[in-house]
Amino acid sequence: MRILIIGAGQVGYSIAENLSDAHQIVVMDIDPVRVSELTYSLDVLAICGDGNDLQNIEEVGEVDLIIACTNDDEKNLIACESVKLLGDTFTVARIKNSTLFNSWSHSEGAFGVDFMACSDRLTAEAIVNIAGIPAALDADSFAEGKVQMAEFEIRPTSTLLDQTISEADQFESLTFAAIITEDEIIIPSGSTKIPLGSRLVVIGTPKSVQDFSSTIEPTITDIKSTVILGGSPISAEIASIFTTRGMSSTLMTSEKELSLKLAEKLPDTIVMCHDVTDIDFLESENVTQSNLVVVHLGSDEETLLVSLLVKQLGAPRIAAVVNSGNYISLFKNVGIDVAVNPREVTAEALIHFTHNINTKHVAILDSDRVEILEIEIDSSSKLSGRSVQEITSKIPSSIVIGAIVRGGEVLAPRGDTMIQNGDNIVILIDVSVSDKILKQL
Repeated sequence: MRILIIGAGQVGYSIAENLSDAHQIVVMDIDPVRVSELTYSLDVLAICGDGNDLQNIEEVGEVDLIIACTNDDEKNLIACESVKLLGDTFTVARIKNSTLFNSWSHSEGAFGVDFMACSDRLTAEAIVNIAGIPAALDADSFAEGKVQMAEFEIRPTSTLLDQTISEADQFESLTFAAIITEDEIIIPSGSTKIPLGSRLVVIGTPKSVQDFSSTIEPTITDIKSTVILGGSPISAEIASIFTTRGMSSTLMTSEKELSLKLAEKLPDTIVMCHDVTDIDFLESENVTQSNLVVVHLGSDEETLLVSLLVKQLGAPRIAAVVNSGNYISLFKNVGIDVAVNPREVTAEALIHFTHNINTKHVAILDSDRVEILEIEIDSSSKLSGRSVQEITSKIPSSIVIGAIVRGGEVLAPRGDTMIQNGDNIVILIDVSVSDKILKQL
C-alpha cells in the first residue's frame, strides 16, 4: 500500500515508523529539519512541502491512503478536502477538537474525511479504560465494548506469582493471551509458569477481566469516585466519560474563568477553582480518599510534580496524561500507576487502516512488540469455516485468538470452535511476525 502522511510530528513519525517495513510511505512536512531527520532515520520518502497545497499533493502521485496528522485541525481537514478533489482516495484526519469530531460523527464523510481520530477523546477513553480496571497497566475495548484486553504486572504481592496458566485459569470467558518479559513474548500453554516481573495480557468479557483484576491484586478496589487535577480539554473529556458511566468526579483548576466555563459544560461534575499544588487544600478536600486521581496540567514537569505530591499524600491510584512520549517511562519508574501519551494513543488509532481491510481496531502494547487486532470475518477471509485448532496449527505460534463475538455474544475460543462469516475475532500477534500472519487472514 502507498500511503501519504501529512505532518512529521510525533504522531506522523510514529505512524511512519510503524508502517515503513510493510508499506511504501511518503511523508510531507513544512519543516525541513523534520524532513531531514526522517530521511536519515526511516526508510520513507520524505518531502518538504505544505499538505494544504493541491499542487504538492498532485506531485506525490497516486496513493491508496492519506493520513493528515499535523498539529493543526483545520490544516488536516483542508488536506483531506483537497485530496477528495483529485479522486476517491481514503482519507484519515487527526484532530484535537471534540466539537469538530462530534460534527463529523453526525455526518458521514463530512469535511472530506472518511475516518477521524480525535486525540482528546481517544486519550480520555484510554485513561478511563485503564483506570476502570484495578491494577491494569494497559487496557482497551473491542467489539463495541463487548470484549476487553488488559495487561497486568506480576508483582511480589500478586496471587498468580509462579502459578501455572492452568492453575490461574479460573474464569470461563477469559483467555490468557501472552506473557511479556524483557527478552521475549511468550504464548503460554497450560503448564507455563507466570514469573515475577512479567506482564500478563488477558482478553475476555468486561466482567471476566474485572473479576480477574480483583483477584490479581485484591487490595485495589473498583473506582467509585475520581478527582481530576487540571482543566484541560482532555480533563473535561475524562470527566464527561466518567459521568456517562455513572461515576462521580471532581475537577480542580486554578483558572477562575476556565472553572466557570467547565462548571457550565459539566453540570454533573463538581468543579472547583484552587491551586492544585496546595497540599493543605488537597488534604482538606480529601483528595486521597477518592479511588483515582487523574492529573493533566500545563507541562509534563508540573504534572509529574503534582502526581508525586498526591502519591506522597497516599492516593491509592494515580493516572497522568503525559504530553511527551519520552517521559512515559519516567512517570512509570517513579511509581505513577497509569501514564498515557495523547500522540501515541492517536497514532495507534490511525494505524489499523493499513493492516487488513477488515481490521476494525488495533491496540499496541509494550513499545510496539505486541498488537491486538479486532478483525471482521467475511466470505473472503481465509479463516471462515475453519476451526480454531485448524487455524492455529497452520500459522506461526506467535498468535492467539483471544475472543470471538457472534450475534452480540462473546464466545471463549476452544479448539473445536468454528469461525463463521460475520464473526468479529480479537487476536494477539507478536509484531515480529504480524506481516506474515496478516497476509494469511
